[in-house]
Amino acid sequence: MKFIETGIKDLMIVEPAVFGDERGYFFESFNEATWKAAINDVPNFVQDNESMSHKNVLRGLHFQKPPFAQGKLVRVVKGSVLDVAVDLRKNSPTYGQHFKIVLSEENKKQLYVPEGFAHGFLTLEDNTIFSYKCTNVYNKESEDGLLWNDLELDIDWGIENPLLSEKDKFYKDFLNFTSPYL
Repeated sequence: MKFIETGIKDLMIVEPAVFGDERGYFFESFNEATWKAAINDVPNFVQDNESMSHKNVLRGLHFQKPPFAQGKLVRVVKGSVLDVAVDLRKNSPTYGQHFKIVLSEENKKQLYVPEGFAHGFLTLEDNTIFSYKCTNVYNKESEDGLLWNDLELDIDWGIENPLLSEKDKFYKDFLNFTSPYL
Protein backbone atom coordinates (compact mmCIF):
# COMPACT_ATOMS: atom_id res chain seq x y z
CA MET A 1 0.00 0.00 0.00
CA LYS A 2 1.35 3.38 -1.01
CA PHE A 3 0.37 6.70 0.62
CA ILE A 4 0.67 9.75 -1.65
CA GLU A 5 0.41 13.34 -0.41
CA THR A 6 -2.01 15.60 -2.27
CA GLY A 7 -0.64 19.04 -1.39
CA ILE A 8 -3.36 19.49 1.24
CA LYS A 9 -2.19 18.38 4.68
CA ASP A 10 -3.68 15.06 5.88
CA LEU A 11 -5.61 14.45 2.62
CA MET A 12 -4.00 11.38 1.04
CA ILE A 13 -4.29 9.15 -1.98
CA VAL A 14 -3.99 5.50 -1.00
CA GLU A 15 -2.84 3.08 -3.69
CA PRO A 16 -3.21 -0.56 -2.74
CA ALA A 17 -0.88 -3.24 -4.03
CA VAL A 18 -3.01 -5.19 -6.52
CA PHE A 19 -2.12 -8.81 -7.24
CA GLY A 20 -3.65 -10.16 -10.42
CA ASP A 21 -3.47 -13.31 -12.49
CA GLU A 22 -5.66 -15.24 -14.92
CA ARG A 23 -8.27 -15.72 -12.17
CA GLY A 24 -8.73 -12.00 -11.43
CA TYR A 25 -7.18 -9.84 -8.72
CA PHE A 26 -6.78 -9.38 -4.97
CA PHE A 27 -5.90 -6.35 -2.86
CA GLU A 28 -6.20 -5.15 0.72
CA SER A 29 -8.38 -2.05 0.84
CA PHE A 30 -7.42 -1.37 4.46
CA ASN A 31 -4.81 -2.77 6.83
CA GLU A 32 -4.36 -1.12 10.23
CA ALA A 33 -0.73 -2.20 10.63
CA THR A 34 0.19 -0.83 7.19
CA TRP A 35 -1.45 2.50 7.98
CA LYS A 36 0.32 2.69 11.35
CA ALA A 37 3.70 2.01 9.76
CA ALA A 38 3.10 4.66 7.09
CA ILE A 39 1.44 7.53 8.91
CA ASN A 40 1.33 6.57 12.62
CA ASP A 41 -2.17 8.06 12.98
CA VAL A 42 -4.58 5.30 12.10
CA PRO A 43 -8.20 6.39 11.75
CA ASN A 44 -10.69 4.42 13.81
CA PHE A 45 -13.30 3.39 11.26
CA VAL A 46 -16.70 2.59 12.78
CA GLN A 47 -19.11 2.48 9.83
CA ASP A 48 -19.02 1.36 6.19
CA ASN A 49 -21.36 2.78 3.54
CA GLU A 50 -22.06 2.01 -0.09
CA SER A 51 -24.07 3.78 -2.77
CA MET A 52 -24.99 2.97 -6.35
CA SER A 53 -25.57 5.87 -8.74
CA HIS A 54 -26.33 6.35 -12.39
CA LYS A 55 -24.10 8.43 -14.67
CA ASN A 56 -23.96 12.20 -13.96
CA VAL A 57 -25.21 11.94 -10.37
CA LEU A 58 -23.43 14.42 -8.13
CA ARG A 59 -23.48 13.73 -4.40
CA GLY A 60 -22.03 16.50 -2.27
CA LEU A 61 -20.40 18.58 -1.04
CA HIS A 62 -21.22 16.98 2.35
CA PHE A 63 -19.77 16.97 5.84
CA GLN A 64 -20.89 16.39 9.41
CA LYS A 65 -20.34 19.03 12.07
CA PRO A 66 -18.57 18.20 15.36
CA PRO A 67 -18.99 16.25 17.54
CA PHE A 68 -20.10 13.92 14.73
CA ALA A 69 -17.42 14.96 12.21
CA GLN A 70 -16.33 12.10 9.97
CA GLY A 71 -13.13 11.10 8.27
CA LYS A 72 -13.68 8.88 5.22
CA LEU A 73 -11.68 6.39 3.21
CA VAL A 74 -13.44 6.38 -0.17
CA ARG A 75 -13.15 4.10 -3.19
CA VAL A 76 -15.04 2.89 -6.23
CA VAL A 77 -16.02 -0.77 -6.48
CA LYS A 78 -17.62 -0.51 -9.94
CA GLY A 79 -17.52 2.33 -12.48
CA SER A 80 -15.77 5.64 -11.87
CA VAL A 81 -16.19 9.02 -10.19
CA LEU A 82 -14.64 12.44 -10.08
CA ASP A 83 -14.02 12.71 -6.34
CA VAL A 84 -13.60 16.11 -4.65
CA ALA A 85 -12.55 17.18 -1.16
CA VAL A 86 -12.60 20.79 0.11
CA ASP A 87 -10.51 21.88 3.11
CA LEU A 88 -12.81 23.50 5.72
CA ARG A 89 -10.24 23.79 8.54
CA LYS A 90 -10.10 27.52 9.36
CA ASN A 91 -6.49 27.41 10.55
CA SER A 92 -5.24 25.47 7.54
CA PRO A 93 -3.07 27.25 4.94
CA THR A 94 -5.21 25.48 2.30
CA TYR A 95 -8.57 26.55 3.77
CA GLY A 96 -11.16 26.72 0.99
CA GLN A 97 -8.97 24.87 -1.51
CA HIS A 98 -10.07 21.66 -3.15
CA PHE A 99 -8.47 18.53 -4.48
CA LYS A 100 -9.99 16.27 -7.09
CA ILE A 101 -9.12 12.85 -8.46
CA VAL A 102 -10.71 10.19 -10.63
CA LEU A 103 -11.34 7.02 -8.65
CA SER A 104 -12.31 3.94 -10.62
CA GLU A 105 -12.65 0.20 -10.51
CA GLU A 106 -9.64 0.09 -12.87
CA ASN A 107 -7.18 2.26 -10.93
CA LYS A 108 -8.37 1.04 -7.49
CA LYS A 109 -7.10 4.27 -5.93
CA GLN A 110 -8.65 5.43 -2.68
CA LEU A 111 -8.78 8.85 -1.07
CA TYR A 112 -8.52 9.41 2.66
CA VAL A 113 -10.60 12.48 3.53
CA PRO A 114 -10.02 13.42 7.19
CA GLU A 115 -12.39 15.32 9.45
CA GLY A 116 -12.63 18.97 8.50
CA PHE A 117 -13.32 18.48 4.80
CA ALA A 118 -16.42 18.66 2.64
CA HIS A 119 -16.63 15.74 0.24
CA GLY A 120 -18.51 15.01 -2.95
CA PHE A 121 -18.35 12.97 -6.12
CA LEU A 122 -19.72 12.93 -9.65
CA THR A 123 -20.39 9.54 -11.23
CA LEU A 124 -18.83 9.14 -14.66
CA GLU A 125 -20.55 5.84 -15.55
CA ASP A 126 -23.91 4.19 -15.04
CA ASN A 127 -24.32 1.86 -12.07
CA THR A 128 -21.26 3.18 -10.27
CA ILE A 129 -20.79 1.62 -6.84
CA PHE A 130 -19.06 3.89 -4.33
CA SER A 131 -17.87 2.54 -0.98
CA TYR A 132 -16.48 4.34 2.05
CA LYS A 133 -15.38 3.75 5.60
CA CYS A 134 -16.24 6.42 8.20
CA THR A 135 -14.59 7.39 11.48
CA ASN A 136 -17.93 8.35 13.06
CA VAL A 137 -21.53 7.29 12.73
CA TYR A 138 -24.05 9.21 10.66
CA ASN A 139 -26.00 11.83 12.60
CA LYS A 140 -28.81 13.57 10.72
CA GLU A 141 -28.75 16.72 12.92
CA SER A 142 -25.03 17.19 12.21
CA GLU A 143 -25.16 16.88 8.42
CA ASP A 144 -24.40 19.94 6.35
CA GLY A 145 -22.93 20.86 3.01
CA LEU A 146 -21.76 23.47 0.56
CA LEU A 147 -23.19 24.29 -2.83
CA TRP A 148 -21.58 22.00 -5.42
CA ASN A 149 -21.20 24.77 -8.01
CA ASP A 150 -20.10 27.57 -5.67
CA LEU A 151 -18.25 30.25 -7.61
CA GLU A 152 -15.76 30.90 -4.80
CA LEU A 153 -14.70 27.24 -4.63
CA ASP A 154 -14.36 27.17 -8.45
CA ILE A 155 -14.53 23.38 -8.84
CA ASP A 156 -14.56 22.24 -12.45
CA TRP A 157 -16.86 19.23 -12.33
CA GLY A 158 -16.98 19.04 -16.13
CA ILE A 159 -20.78 19.14 -16.12
CA GLU A 160 -23.41 21.89 -15.99
CA ASN A 161 -26.56 20.02 -14.98
CA PRO A 162 -25.81 16.96 -12.87
CA LEU A 163 -28.53 14.90 -11.20
CA LEU A 164 -28.80 16.24 -7.62
CA SER A 165 -30.79 15.48 -4.50
CA GLU A 166 -33.10 18.26 -3.33
CA LYS A 167 -30.84 19.12 -0.37
CA ASP A 168 -27.75 19.36 -2.60
CA LYS A 169 -29.45 22.06 -4.68
CA PHE A 170 -29.79 24.47 -1.75
CA TYR A 171 -26.69 24.28 0.44
CA LYS A 172 -24.84 27.47 1.45
CA ASP A 173 -22.25 29.13 -0.68
CA PHE A 174 -18.72 29.37 0.68
CA LEU A 175 -18.81 33.15 1.32
CA ASN A 176 -21.80 32.71 3.67
CA PHE A 177 -20.34 29.67 5.41
CA THR A 178 -18.86 29.66 8.91
CA SER A 179 -16.68 26.61 9.35
CA PRO A 180 -17.09 24.57 12.54
CA TYR A 181 -13.53 23.22 12.15
CA LEU A 182 -10.38 24.81 13.54
